[in-house]
Amino acid sequence: MAVANQKGGVGKTTTSLNLAAGLAELRRRVLLVDMDPQGNATTGSGVELEDGQATICETLLGEARASEVVVAIESMGFDLLPANGDLTAAEVALMERDDRAGVLKEVLGELHGKYHHIIIDCPPALNVLTLNALTAADRVLIPMQCEYYALEGLTALLSTIEQIQESVNPDLEIEGLVRTMYDLRNNLSGAVSRQLHEHFGEKLYGTVVPRNVRVAEAPSYGQSVIHYDRDSRGAVAYMGLAGEFLRRSGVRV
Repeated sequence: MAVANQKGGVGKTTTSLNLAAGLAELRRRVLLVDMDPQGNATTGSGVELEDGQATICETLLGEARASEVVVAIESMGFDLLPANGDLTAAEVALMERDDRAGVLKEVLGELHGKYHHIIIDCPPALNVLTLNALTAADRVLIPMQCEYYALEGLTALLSTIEQIQESVNPDLEIEGLVRTMYDLRNNLSGAVSRQLHEHFGEKLYGTVVPRNVRVAEAPSYGQSVIHYDRDSRGAVAYMGLAGEFLRRSGVRV
């Protein structure tokens, strides 16, 4: 499942990391794939890459197998395909290839039987890395901040998803939309939330992730908010999101 939204600052990486941690807490085998050159999912998982350590960049360039690059995040119970700024080099190289959209799908092929869920954290752009993620994925989860400009960006993303369905991945489905950084005191949040419900119905997740300082603090400690402060509102919300995701997938929680 790709976690995507080309608008930055809507909680993509936070949602990817905490959903992976939440699913691991519910005894699911999870792989988190960092497809963002910023590498925030990697550092947020507490991974400090050593000089010369292979990342997803090397797998996309055919220089290493994914199974050789995977890092076990034992403290949080999931595995990670890490990334750093080197991923930009892979992005440039992919642009030269005729099969540029399908490289990640091929890379992840050897890992399919090993995990219940593979979660791909996408960069905040509709570029060749995001294209690879959406081609490899069965489903896409869209984190949404409830503000006016977020709705504008959503139109472009939905158009991109439709184009990918028509060209390289007809099986791609929208898993749902998740409201993040939600502020109950903000009238606009409520108005945008109602619009999303009108347009997307059951595709809109019932779980709402509130604006919460613990969620913002957790990555600097290399932890999910679930492990940083289990009783915080953010941790409760992300555990709820993991449970709702499994129920929608037909898994008894």
